[in-house]
Amino acid sequence: MINYQEKIAMILRVPTETIARLEERLNLMTGKQGIIKKISDENDIIIDRVLNELGLTNGDRSAESVHNLLIKRIESIDDGLFEYLGKPDLAKMSHVCGKLCQTAEKIHEFKRGLFLKKDVALDALRNFPPQKILDYFKCADVDELIREKGFESVFCALRFVESQEWMHEFFEKTYANIKPSDFEERLPMLHILEAEWLNVAEKFLKRKYHNVSHLKELGIIFVIPLPIDTKGETVRLFSLILHYMYEVEFYSDLFRQYIDDQDFSLKIQSLLRGDVIDYVLPDDGRLNIRIVQRYLAKIDERDPRLFEPHLNPEAEHWYMAERDFGHLGKIMGKEGMATGYWTGLDFVGGYFKDGVYSGKENGDVLVSFDLIDLAMSLIDRNRIKYLYHQQEALWNKIFFDYFGAKEVKEKIKLNMFKGYITF
Repeated sequence: MINYQEKIAMILRVPTETIARLEERLNLMTGKQGIIKKISDENDIIIDRVLNELGLTNGDRSAESVHNLLIKRIESIDDGLFEYLGKPDLAKMSHVCGKLCQTAEKIHEFKRGLFLKKDVALDALRNFPPQKILDYFKCADVDELIREKGFESVFCALRFVESQEWMHEFFEKTYANIKPSDFEERLPMLHILEAEWLNVAEKFLKRKYHNVSHLKELGIIFVIPLPIDTKGETVRLFSLILHYMYEVEFYSDLFRQYIDDQDFSLKIQSLLRGDVIDYVLPDDGRLNIRIVQRYLAKIDERDPRLFEPHLNPEAEHWYMAERDFGHLGKIMGKEGMATGYWTGLDFVGGYFKDGVYSGKENGDVLVSFDLIDLAMSLIDRNRIKYLYHQQEALWNKIFFDYFGAKEVKEKIKLNMFKGYITF
C-alpha cells in the first residue's frame, strides 16, 4: 500500500523524495502539518464521489472505463452547450458574434486594461510590412490592408500567416524601445475572424492544437472560424475564451505594475515571450520556487523544469475559467446544471488498474478529471490523453493550501520578471 507522498509524487511524475523534502520544508516554514496528506485524501474522496455519482462501482473502475465515462459526460455537456449557444457557425459570426460572445461576457464582464495603443502598433506594421498578407490580398500597403480587412483581423492573422522569422524580427523591432506612453487604458475585446482567413490558418492551428488565441499587448482574444463539427469543440472553445479573458487581465495588471520601471521595455518583451528561466535556482537556504508561465509539457513533456516544485499562473487562469464554466448552470437552467460539476476538479487525477484506483504499478494509467484535459482528449480521442493541465493545477494547489491562494498569486505577479518566488 503506497502512502500519500508516493501517490502525489506519482501523479506529478517526480521521485517521492521530492515531495517528502518539499513537505518537510513547507511544514517548518508555515507551522502547518498534514497539508500534503489532506490534498491526497481530498483527491481520493473526490474521485470516489464523482465515480459513485456517475454510477461506476469499484469493480468497474479500470482506467479505460473511468476515462470513457468522464468523456461521455463531457460529450453530453458539449451537446447541450452547442444547442444553447444556437448551434454557432463561426464562419457567419465575424460581424455579429451573437450568443457565444454575449454568454461569455455575461459570465465574465470585461474590465478596462492597459494595452498598446493601436496607432503605435499600426506604425510598427507600416515600418515592417507583412508581405505575405499584403501579397495574398493584393494590397499596395499596410493602410490599404487595414482599411479592407480591419485592424483586429490583420494583427491576429500575423500569428499564422507570416513566418516565425518575420514574427521574431517584427517583435524585436516593435518592442525593443517600447515606452509607457505607448500604452493606454481601454476595454479588451473578443474578435471572431472572417471566414476568408481559414485559407491561411492551417499551419497555425496544427501548432496550437486549437483555434482560439490572444494578443496580450493589444487586449484581443480571437477565434479562427473553424467549423464546430467534432464532439468537445464547443466546450473547448467556450472554456478557452473564458481562460483568455483571465489571462489578458493578468498581463494587463503586470503592464501596469512595470509602468514606472526604467527597464519597462525589457519586462514587456519578457512577458510577451512567456519567458521561463532555465538556470538552477539559488541554493541560499530559502525556499525558491520557479514560476512557469507556459505549459512546457506541450513542447516537451520531459522538460526538467516540470519535475521540480513550481507554480504556473496559467493553471490558475484555467481554475478561474472552469469555475466560470460552472456558472453556465445559472444561465442555461436545468440543462446547464452539469456544467457546475467540474468546478474544483482541476487538480484531481489518479492511477487505475484492474478496476481499482490504486498506486502506480506496471500497466497502471493516470486519468485526469480536469475539464480541459478531458475536452481536449475527447476531440483528439484517437491521438492522445491530455494530462498536463491537471498536473500543473496540482502543483499550484500545494502552495495555495500552505500559503493561501491570494498571497501566492500576489507573489507571482511581483516576481514574474525575476522568474521565481522566494518564500
